[in-house]
Amino acid sequence: MRLHVGCAMWTHAAWQDRQLAPGERLRFYATWCNAVEGNTTFYATPSRSTVESWAKQSHPEFRFVIKLPKPITHERRLIGADEDLRSFLTSMQPLGERIHALWVQLPGSFGPTDLGALASFLRRMPGGYRAAVEVRHPAFFADEQAARQLEYVLSRVGAEWIPFDTTVLFGAAPVSAGEREAWGKKPRVPRRMRAVTEFPIVRYHGRDDLEQTVDGWQPWIATVCAWLREGRSPTVFIHTPDNAAALGLARRFHDEVRARLPELEPLPEPTPTEPMTLF
Repeated sequence: MRLHVGCAMWTHAAWQDRQLAPGERLRFYATWCNAVEGNTTFYATPSRSTVESWAKQSHPEFRFVIKLPKPITHERRLIGADEDLRSFLTSMQPLGERIHALWVQLPGSFGPTDLGALASFLRRMPGGYRAAVEVRHPAFFADEQAARQLEYVLSRVGAEWIPFDTTVLFGAAPVSAGEREAWGKKPRVPRRMRAVTEFPIVRYHGRDDLEQTVDGWQPWIATVCAWLREGRSPTVFIHTPDNAAALGLARRFHDEVRARLPELEPLPEPTPTEPMTLF
């Protein structure tokens, strides 16, 4: 029984009271969480030496959910992208089994009529990689038939559907610059809590107020506990508008699940961050 938790990045000015060298920041983060979103790969493919550094800073059981580059998902829209994908995966090879899933985040215009392109892309994906798909087109959330069609495409190849739960963020008017910025950038879609595979992945976005964030994730605590009891291995990523508290919140989420399931494997012992506090 294992639950992975993490954040949208592994470095943040609020997370350490001293400047760490680039080669130590992931190592520090990996003592707090056991997974991370690989968002930066959407904008540029890192050098192989950079990826080798990531592997050296993280223990073998640490997990990356790596976002595919923008040219593959948003520019080519998964069509004719085989060579780009092979090149990207070559750069990612040093991570080995640390790659929990390849994150296929699709643009909001990618709808039910594009499912053929998604199915073809997923079928051609090299073996040894698990895919996880994030969609933002409203039809997948408003039309049950469209949702079932997507689930069918994913289930055929063992791919997961990543929900990005922003319902708490959009549940009340923004009260800070960070919340206003998040309102302008994050997708406003209904909460979706159905797993397709044994490896569900959840992205949850809270607010500046920590207790509102914690109150808002209670449905996910119950769902994650149910998944674990079913033998699934979920991964949950915690976001807030500025992410300053996300590191501690990710551990708090894990602690709340473990309070209900004491047999859950604990997180690693974190590196102290004094005198900085996360709450």
